[in-house]
Amino acid sequence: MKNLCKKTMRRETAYEVWQSRDGQWKWYVLKKWQADDDKPYARWFCLVTSPIVGERGEYGDVYVKEIKENATRLSPLGETLARAGSTAAVV
Repeated sequence: MKNLCKKTMRRETAYEVWQSRDGQWKWYVLKKWQADDDKPYARWFCLVTSPIVGERGEYGDVYVKEIKENATRLSPLGETLARAGSTAAVV
């Protein structure tokens, strides 16, 4: 299985965006270290925004299982921008 998400992206072009159920945390998936997200200890390189770090966010690796257990996937950012016909940055 080939990893199609191995190139590091920017917030505006994140592969996926996940949001906590209460809406206070967001994970912008900027890189996937492996093709199979269901592997134990699979991880993503993310920009994470929260009430603690604010909108600028903080970069780092996060276990996929941790995100999936605590958040809901929003539509991939690239698809959202394509539908809107926009390349505007997301804040």
